[in-house]
Amino acid sequence: MLHRHARAAGAAVAAAGALLVAGLSGSASAGVRPVPPTAPGAAQTMRTADAPPALLRAMRRDLGLTAPQARHRLVNEAEAGATAGRLRVALGARFAGAWVRGAESGTLTVATTDARDAAAIRARGARAVVVRHSLASLDAAKGRLDRAAGRHATTDTPVWYVDVRTNALVVQAVRPAAVRPLLAAAGVDPALVRSVKSAERPRPLYDLRGGDAYYIDSSTRCSIGFPVTRGTQQGFASAGHCGRAGSTTTGSNRVAQGTFQASVFPGNDMSWVAANGNWTATPYVNGSSAQVTGSTQATVGASVCRSGSTTGWHCGTVQQLNSSVTYQEGTVSGVTRTSVCAEPGDSGGSFISGSQAQGVTSGGSGDCTSGGTTFFQPVNPILQSYGLTLKTTASGPGDPGDPGNPGGTWSAGTVYQAGDTVTYGGADYRCLQGHQAQPGWEPPNVPALWQRV
Repeated sequence: MLHRHARAAGAAVAAAGALLVAGLSGSASAGVRPVPPTAPGAAQTMRTADAPPALLRAMRRDLGLTAPQARHRLVNEAEAGATAGRLRVALGARFAGAWVRGAESGTLTVATTDARDAAAIRARGARAVVVRHSLASLDAAKGRLDRAAGRHATTDTPVWYVDVRTNALVVQAVRPAAVRPLLAAAGVDPALVRSVKSAERPRPLYDLRGGDAYYIDSSTRCSIGFPVTRGTQQGFASAGHCGRAGSTTTGSNRVAQGTFQASVFPGNDMSWVAANGNWTATPYVNGSSAQVTGSTQATVGASVCRSGSTTGWHCGTVQQLNSSVTYQEGTVSGVTRTSVCAEPGDSGGSFISGSQAQGVTSGGSGDCTSGGTTFFQPVNPILQSYGLTLKTTASGPGDPGDPGNPGGTWSAGTVYQAGDTVTYGGADYRCLQGHQAQPGWEPPNVPALWQRV
């Protein structure tokens, strides 16, 4: 585990609807409704054009994109995420994952276990791949590994994740001989697994700036992940390994700041700090022009950027969702694996895709000279676990239109996962992409996030 003591110094774009083709044909079409032609696109809903200049500069450096190319990529990725969500609903148990590829084209690939779905996938503007295992079956196998990690040593198999591109449950092993006993302990069929030899031994990365540095018990330093509120109480989310419940914090200016209300590490890597009346939650990252407008989860292959106090802004792509990683202190599950680099002192800070909050840095391997892998704890589970509301710049994507009858089960502030169903205005809706609901994002107004059923 890496940390630093207090004395250590820390350093609207066009073509938004390009991927959307109304309707599904064939066996997958039952219950699928086309997107209304006048409905706002996903990029408009997620305010993709609000990507901060610092993030765009980092995308230029790390991904080789000009600012217009970076904005165009973010638009395509937002639309691809919405299309992937609709196809996931349409394919049901046959869905085997989705990913995007390409600096500007944002080509979306959707995998299915049934070749008869290929035409319907292509009708949505996506590339179809037929594979053997459904995403649900691979996720179930990974869940068994997660549970086994609590009773079986996994230091020699520190990382595992579902890789939708190869349609396998991948286990990274420092010692390959350790893979089979782990699978046996978990009751996982080896046919689902691909073992990868790796020298990586990930560790938590302390002292990451999400917004600004903060100090724990006047000793170690971490960073604000994302400002939040809980009722009238203001505070921020961060990594669990930064501090324990009851620990006090001071801000970067050494003024008394708050107290950890809850913290989990290992298992997850999440915490939240309640600030005193001298501090106000804002929707900014690093005190710059980077602003947060929501928390819609990015798709595998999408660009993602990280801000940290040691190395500043760095970007890469989402490699896998719902990964597990074993640190010296134990296993952390449900994290996202990325190609973004990080170094000691970068732990706890903000991961963001466009203007959408993604999570707080947990740990990783490598550095920003030779490159590396970094894991982040998704922000939506933090918000859901502690009843927090993400601080955003605006209540919604502009003119909310006609919200209809507000009666129903949909509620602003609730974290919804893909597949969840709600009622609103007398109609039923299914969630297409995980996010925290907010005013202005009522289901009829955001077809990138909700589909009427």
